Parts: sequence; C-alpha cells; structure tokens
Amino acid sequence: MTDDPSRTAELVCFVRATDQKQPPDERVLDDPYAPRFLSMLTRVPFATLVGGLRDSADRLAAGIGHYVLARHRAIDDALLEALPRVEQVVLLGAGYDSRAWRFAEAIAQRPVFEVDHPATSARKARIMEGVEVPDVDRRVVTIDFRHDALEDRLGRAGFQPGAPTFFVWEGVSMYLTRAAVKGTLSGLSALGGPGSRVAMDYWYLLDTPDPIGTAHRMSGGLLHLLGEPLTFGIHPEDVGSFMGREGWTVVDVAGQDELSRRYLPPGRPMYPAVYVVVAERGQ
Repeated sequence: MTDDPSRTAELVCFVRATDQKQPPDERVLDDPYAPRFLSMLTRVPFATLVGGLRDSADRLAAGIGHYVLARHRAIDDALLEALPRVEQVVLLGAGYDSRAWRFAEAIAQRPVFEVDHPATSARKARIMEGVEVPDVDRRVVTIDFRHDALEDRLGRAGFQPGAPTFFVWEGVSMYLTRAAVKGTLSGLSALGGPGSRVAMDYWYLLDTPDPIGTAHRMSGGLLHLLGEPLTFGIHPEDVGSFMGREGWTVVDVAGQDELSRRYLPPGRPMYPAVYVVVAERGQ
C-alpha cells in the first residue's frame, strides 16, 4: 500500500465515466459524478473517446472495461434490492464510489460509511468540495489497514454493530492475501447482524491451455506495473464453501455469461476470469 491516491480506483472510475458517452438508453449504468474524478492522465483520453473507439479498446483489453461496468451495475442492483431490509451501508475501499449520491432517495436516512485510505478519501473530498449533491447521511471513514482495525474506525463513525448491514467490497479481494480475505469476511460477519449482505467480486486463474487462456493469465501480471498486483483468486465452484466457513451463505454468483446476459448488448466482450458474488449472513 502506498500513501498516494489509488491509481486503480481512478482507472475504474474512468471506465464508469466512459459510459456517460453512451446514449442514456444504451448505458450499463448512469454515474454522472464519475468524470469529476479523472486526473489529466485519464481526462484527455476520456475527452476524445467515442462509442466505437471505446468498444474497440475494450476488445483489445479483453473486455475488462465491460466487466467493470457490469460488476458495478450488478452490485447497484443487489444494493437496491436489499435496502428495505438493512439499516446501514458500508462501502469498503470506496474509492470514487458515488452510490450514496446516486441512490440517495432509496437510501433515505440510512448512514453510508465510505471506508478508504486517507489519500484517496482526501482527493475525493477536494474534488467534491462545493459541488451540490443530494442530502444523505454519508460518513467518510479513513483507514490504513496496516495500523487500524476496521471495527474501531467504523465504531468511531457511528456504525451500529449487529444491525443488518449491506457491505460493498468491490474490486479489492484480488489484491489481498487469502488470509486477509478470510479475515475480512469473518470480521464483516461479526459486525453485521442476521440478514446482512455482502456484494463483492473475485478473480480466478483460467486454466484453459489455449492462447486465450494463456493471454488472460499473463494479463493479470500487467497490474504489477501499477503497483497493485493480483495476489488472490478462487474458482466460482469453490466460493460457496470458502465464504460459508466465514459465516456467509452465497445467494447469487454472476460470471461472464450471466453478467453479459443481464447488462450488455450482444457482441460486447466480457473479461472471463472475474465474477460477482452476493452472500447473506445467517442467524
């Protein structure tokens, strides 16, 4: 972990911003706040991007951009579906997430805890200073996982242990160790009461011996250049037992085919080695 704002968080935000270039009825998701968080590095390509060029770029990038959009939309839908049954929302590694504003009406007076590294949280605050946004109980929780305990930081922000909670843990697990993922899932299970849900995604290593599988296995190594290498993966066939041991029952698994069916027009590629999981904490 560095002391700089997350570069992958900005790249993910760039992908969300590109969907604003699409006609409203062709968007996977609508995030009008995303373009605000682009730096000069990403603002220039965003300004020149058009639909056909975007789709061509995504084919060259093995459909990662389309996956990011579909993942975000799938978690959006899971959140909206669960809101009537939960009392608070926690966004882990929130980055430049705008769900608190985009879904302010549905969230109503539920507190939304945005948890992230101080540098990323500070940049987000600077950018949004003075911007008119919907009224929502949004609580910024800065944390350095090298030194801080999640339950302590959340508690100081008014988190209610044992209350039904919707946790979003998006685009994070693949950068951690297996022990860290297990520890986080176990910790979330202890924090949230019965009926709590977690929506997250996992990466796994494709084992097909063909050139496409080889290319995908190599592509993960490119993230080393950003200083945030992929370190943990688990196959979707094994995720139920993996999460079950930490107190969670999987209620939905959506991989390449299912995410494409739900959210993408025909012909758009989808990165195959990642999938979205929604799981619920039992009694």
